[in-house]
Amino acid sequence: MSTGQVEQVMVVPTELFHACGYFQGFCSETEGYLEKLLDPNQTQYLPRDEMELDPSYKQLIPYCIFQYVDAEGVPHLFQYTRGKGQGESRLHSKRSIGIGGHISSLDAGESSPYREGMRRELEEEVAINCEYSEACAGLLNDDENDVGRVHLGIVHLITCKQPEVTAKETEIAEAGFKPLSEIMADIDHYETWSQICLKSLFG
Repeated sequence: MSTGQVEQVMVVPTELFHACGYFQGFCSETEGYLEKLLDPNQTQYLPRDEMELDPSYKQLIPYCIFQYVDAEGVPHLFQYTRGKGQGESRLHSKRSIGIGGHISSLDAGESSPYREGMRRELEEEVAINCEYSEACAGLLNDDENDVGRVHLGIVHLITCKQPEVTAKETEIAEAGFKPLSEIMADIDHYETWSQICLKSLFG
C-alpha cells in the first residue's frame, strides 16, 4: 500500500450482526453467524479511519490464540505487549493473547478473502516453527468500549505441538508462551478481548 493511501478494510453492517443474534462477550455458536457475516454480498471494504469511528459497521477481525500443553500437561498461551507502532492506538501497551488484524481490500481477490487475510496477518506478525492445528472457537463482541463497538472478533484456537512461535514485528513486544495460570493471575493487565477469551475458553 503506497504512502498516503487509506487502508480499506472488510466490514459488515452492525444491523446484520444484530439480525444474526446479538450478544455481548463470547459466543461459541458460530454456525448461524459466519455464513451470513462472510457472505460476499454482505461484506464491504471501507476506509479504516472512518470505520474506527462508525459503530454502524463492524470490522471483522480474526483473533488467533496459540496454545501449547507441555509434557507435564501444563497449558501455556502465547502472549505479548502491544507496541505503540501497532495500528490501534487505543490498545497500545496492553497485554494480549490474540494475533490477527483487519481483512484488507488487498485480500479481496482471493476465493476466501477472510481466510487469506488471516493467513497474511499471521505470516506478517509471527513465525510458526512447529506443527499445529487450527479451529474456529467462537465470536467475540464487546460493545462496552469504543474499540469493541466498531469491531467483531472471530476467535481461532491454534494448538501447537511445540512452543515454537516467535514475533516478527518489534511491536509485538515481550512475546512468548507463558503458563495459563500465570496469565490468569495477571488478567487485569490484558486487553478486554483477551480477558473475555480467557474467562470464556480457559476460565
